[in-house]
Amino acid sequence: MDWSQSLRLIAPEETLSIAGLVLLLVAAWGGDKASRLISILSVAALVAASALVAPALCSGAMGPDTSAFFGQFYADAFASYAKILIYLSAAVTLVIAPAFFDRFNAMRAEFPILVVLAALGMGIMVSAGDLLTLYIGLEMNSLAAYVLAAFLRNDGRSAEAGLKYFVLGALASGILLFGMSLTYGFAGTTSFAGINAAVSGGLSNGALFGIVFMLAGLAFKISAVPFHMWTPDVYEGAPTPVTTFFATAPKVAAMGLTMRVMLDAFGDQAAAWQQIVLFVSLASIVVGALGAIGQTNIKRLMAYSSINNVGFILVGLAVATPEGASAMLFYLAIYIAMSLGGFAAILMLKDEDGNYVEEIAKLAGLSRTRPALALGLAMVMFSLAGIPPLFGFWGKFLVFKAAVDGGMIALAALGFAASVIGAFYYLKVVKIIYFDEPADVVKGESDIWHKLILVVCCVFISPLGFLLTKWLGGLTDTAVAALFHAL
Repeated sequence: MDWSQSLRLIAPEETLSIAGLVLLLVAAWGGDKASRLISILSVAALVAASALVAPALCSGAMGPDTSAFFGQFYADAFASYAKILIYLSAAVTLVIAPAFFDRFNAMRAEFPILVVLAALGMGIMVSAGDLLTLYIGLEMNSLAAYVLAAFLRNDGRSAEAGLKYFVLGALASGILLFGMSLTYGFAGTTSFAGINAAVSGGLSNGALFGIVFMLAGLAFKISAVPFHMWTPDVYEGAPTPVTTFFATAPKVAAMGLTMRVMLDAFGDQAAAWQQIVLFVSLASIVVGALGAIGQTNIKRLMAYSSINNVGFILVGLAVATPEGASAMLFYLAIYIAMSLGGFAAILMLKDEDGNYVEEIAKLAGLSRTRPALALGLAMVMFSLAGIPPLFGFWGKFLVFKAAVDGGMIALAALGFAASVIGAFYYLKVVKIIYFDEPADVVKGESDIWHKLILVVCCVFISPLGFLLTKWLGGLTDTAVAALFHAL
């Protein structure tokens, strides 16, 4: 192994590690007064890490030259694509957070550091080439996330969210570890390449159980049914910037990790896990759609929306083809933009006293009091519903097309039917803000950063987004080529 090459390949992780340690010292000396400075430096570190991984994506890096530390770490185009989404989502979280926490006098110097360390863990997750690397990245992200969920220490809902996330997350980690131990026991190695070679001749019952338990643990991380129970409570209880973070970066990391494990380690045995993913996909689509219908809290609605969208993304994984994987990555990019825009709009919903408004009924007639905000929120809802000509439609179209091309016509038909059901609760929100009598509750001033992020996201998911189809499709194809090259 060439140590210099390995250290060069992990430059983004080194950048975030050093930044996290240095900023911890700044926080120790400067205290909470330095929180704004630490946030700015954290955003700079995340942007720098994104710049360091971009060349690998643009050049389509793949093969032995992207392997570090005896194949335990991959710095290929697939990892680079996921990392850019992760780091930029984390940076946006840090940009929108101060205005929220200042309202509660709760901005702490540790917040941006925890986000940076979580992003570091997520970057390791999507670059994992070994079960040990996988778990190190997963736990680095999870431990930071547990603290972030309970960051508002004086808020009972936040404390409850942190506790639920911690208890259920520990259970999911145990299930994942059990699956990893079974896989190691029957494959004789923790390396993804070694596992792939060991199971190429056929799966034993023990290895099959290992896949099942690993999928169960990963399903928790992506909020897929039937391991979705924590999502609505954590989304509602956690501080809204933290919910924004949970809805974006960890979703990309967990989905990228799931793709690595299933398509890399067990790619030759797709028939053994396709049925499981197919069930989880359909169940997530249906449960997410039906669960959201009765919600009265906008953050809980977004939680069920995330479950629903994860189901659509998993359609691409169930197909187990390069086209399906490319559709997943394309959908993820659009979903990140929709989620960031949606939560930026939610952060702008404040009453005249500056309190945040989360009840959907209180948004009645928003179009007459805050027309620009109402338009932005409506665009996000229409795009999440997959209604053309908004860009969210194209994400759903690509995964359904991949399913049809892969011979899973029934899956595509059921997914399409469920998406029609899911459109109901998105349209309900639009109906309330445009056609109901004004509740005249949302009156507070909005932060300039929230406005800017909402505008940028709305431009991306608007029909103008289709101008990026060829460019973004090229990037996803390049990333998937690197993932399948690892086989």
